[in-house]
Formats: sequence, C-alpha cells, structure tokens
Amino acid sequence: MSDNSGNEKATQSEPTSTPQPGAAQRPSPATAAGPRPGPAPRKPGAPKPHAVKPTPGPAAQHPHQMVVPSASDPSQWGRVDEDGTAWVKTTEGERVIGSWQAGDAAEGLAHFGRRFDDLATEVALLEARLAAGTDARKTKTAATALAETLPEAAVIGDIDELTQRLKAIIEHSDEAAAHAKEEKERSRHEQTERKEALAAEAEHIATESTQWKVAGDRLREILDEWKTIRGVDRKVDDALWRRFSKAREAFNRRRGAHFAELDRERASAKTHKEELCVRAEELAGSTDWAGTAALFRDLLADWKAAGRAPREADEQLWKRFKSAQDVFFAARNSAASERDAEFEENATAKEELLLHYENLNPETNLDAARAALRDLQEKWDAIGKVPRERIHDLEARLRAVEKRVRDAVDAQWRRSDPEAMARAAQFRERVAQFEEQAAKAQAAGKTRDAEKALEQAKQWREWAEAAEGAVSQR
Repeated sequence: MSDNSGNEKATQSEPTSTPQPGAAQRPSPATAAGPRPGPAPRKPGAPKPHAVKPTPGPAAQHPHQMVVPSASDPSQWGRVDEDGTAWVKTTEGERVIGSWQAGDAAEGLAHFGRRFDDLATEVALLEARLAAGTDARKTKTAATALAETLPEAAVIGDIDELTQRLKAIIEHSDEAAAHAKEEKERSRHEQTERKEALAAEAEHIATESTQWKVAGDRLREILDEWKTIRGVDRKVDDALWRRFSKAREAFNRRRGAHFAELDRERASAKTHKEELCVRAEELAGSTDWAGTAALFRDLLADWKAAGRAPREADEQLWKRFKSAQDVFFAARNSAASERDAEFEENATAKEELLLHYENLNPETNLDAARAALRDLQEKWDAIGKVPRERIHDLEARLRAVEKRVRDAVDAQWRRSDPEAMARAAQFRERVAQFEEQAAKAQAAGKTRDAEKALEQAKQWREWAEAAEGAVSQR
C-alpha cells in the first residue's frame, strides 16, 4: 500500500507522507498543541535514534495525572525499505502502511514512529479521562473510533498493545458511565435535599419569625448558599426556587406590614406625647404640691403606656416633658426646704410653750389652770405645723397637760352634781314608800305582800346608799 505522496518529489527539509484513512484525518494532541518541527538535516543514511516527547494539550491539565508513554523504538515494530516502503509488525503479520520519499529510511522510520507516539498519547489521554470519570460515554465513543482506525493506521509501533489498551477503555467505559451516573444521581439527591431544607427554613421564617433583622440576614445567607448548589434537576430546581421566592416575598410583605403598623403606632404615640408635654408645661408653675405631684405621676404613667414615637422625636419630646416636670419638682423641693426650716422653728417654739405650761397645778387653782390651758392651746395652734417625726412626742406632752386639767375639772363637777343628789333623795323616797306598803300588808295579815314590799325597799335602800356614796367621794 503506498500513500499519495509517493508520486511527488518531497524536499529534504520538509518530509511528507500520506497516512492511511482515519489516522491521518484526526489531529493528534501533539499537532493540536502546535506544529512539530521537522528533523534537522544530516547526512543520508546516518542512523537517527528517535525519542519524541509529546507536547501536553488541554486534556493533560486534568487533576488526575495522565501517564504519558515514553517514545517507542519503531525499529522493533517495523521498517522502511530502501525504496521507501514502510512496514509495521503485528500479531497478524507485517503489512504495508505507506511510502516514504522525503528522506532516507531512518528518517522515515522515525517519522512513522512519531505518528505512533501521537496515537499513544491520544490513548493515554482517553485513559486519563476515564480514570477521572470525565464523560465515560464520549470517552468510549472516541476510543471506539480510534480502535477502528488502528488496522489501517500509517504508524510504526506496538499496535497490538495499543489495541488492547483501547479495548480496556471501551470495556470499562460502561462501568465508569454507570458509576458516574450513580454518583451524579447521589449528588443530585444530596443537592436537592439541601435546597429542600433551605426552602423549608425560608418558609418557616416567612410565617413564624419576628426577629426581622436576624431573619432578613438569614434569608440572604440562604440565597448565597442556594447559588452554590448545582446539579439539581431543572424542573425540581424551578419548583424549589418558586417555593423559596414565595417564602421570601411573604416574609418581606409581613415585615413591611409590621413596620408600616409600627410607623402608625409611633405617629400616634408622638401625637399623644405632644399632648402630655403641653399638659406638663401647664402644670409646671403650680404650687398645689400634693395635687400636682399626683397629676405628674399620672402623666408619667400615660407617657410609658403611649409607646415609642420615632427615635429623634421621642428624645426631643422626653426632654420637653422632663423639663416641665423638673421645674415643678424643683420648686416643690425648694418650698419643702423652706417649710422644713419653718417646721423646725415651730417645733422649737412649741417645746418652749410646753416647758412653761407643763408645771400647771389645777389642784391649787382650778380656774387659773383652765385659763392657762386655753392660752396654751391658742398659742399652740397659732404656731403651726412641726416636722412629722416630732409630732408624736410634742402632741403627747400637750395631751398630758390637757388631761391633768380635765381630770381636775371632772372631779370638781362630780362633787357638786345636783342631779346625783336628787337621784339619791328619790331613792330614799322609794324606800319609805315600800316600807309603808309592807306595814299595811302586815296589818292586813298579808304576810307574803309584806315580805315582797320589804325586799323592794331593801333594794332601793342599797341604790340610795350607792348614790349618796358616789356624791360624797367627789
């Protein structure tokens, strides 16, 4: 079999050959990486050891290490005759692969050896792709196509070994494809579960959470994580995305409604607090200390119940309210200080009165004692209030003076009470009446009536004696 270049005269610096169909029409990795320079000119017939290091293409950059075959010795697997006919040895025998007319036989042998090395590099790339799990179906297709070209490939090298390697690639591709499919399904299931969990979390946030900032930040984190998840079935992915989007929109609506209501509440609180400020300012000048202080306590309770106004307005309104409150209580405290000083003076004055009147002796002169007591009481009331903590002691001392005079007056009244004397006389008259009745009954022979009348006379005599005794003791 001769190639088409055999009929043309090739130059020594640019060797040419026509490859067999299939192998010649597929760009090898070495060719794809850039043009391979031709061999350097040298004397015809000189032997040339051939060692080609293939140039790695894009596929060689795969993370799985590709085993690049070392350059083969084409002389072990074929020859180029002096007339340029190229032969390759296989287990089926020798066969012609082409014709070399661009140099001596050694250069032709090296040329066809390089062609074999390019094929070996392609096989190594396919092995690396299969080991890496990169699209086993395409790898199988490429290996099958390459295997079909080997029987007619215009190359010199261990074609049988290359055939076995391609056969192994083809045989293991289905297993690798099944494994890749299983891994893809497992990954798709895991990624689907991740998105389902994120969608469920977003739905929970949308309906339950009231921690608006924390929940909003979490939804953004979910979105960022969502974007990193790949490999979910498109239809399932679209349905999950609609769930997540719906949940996020529901949360945003609920959050917006919350803050809109909050704005309304704060506007209402602002209006109410402005009214409280006006009322507090009206009360600031009051001197009704107790009553106004109670009103301020009520205003403060209303203030707390009104809720928060917008932050800046709330702070300004509070300053207004507190300023009015401070004006009133500062005035009250000042008045209280003056009052306390006045009360201390009053207490001192009352102590001096007590020292002067506590020695009253109504037993010697009751009328003078009564007059002195009236004078004490008038001066006492005129002096006014004293500190709260001293009221009990001072009042107790005053009550002691009053009691001493009152007891003397009561004793004198009891000694000269005409009503008591009249009651004692009446009791004696009743005694005489019952004794007279008893005598008449006795004379009439009515013993029982006489005894009864005498018992009644005895009872009235005891009462008369008691009444007379009470008068005599006064």
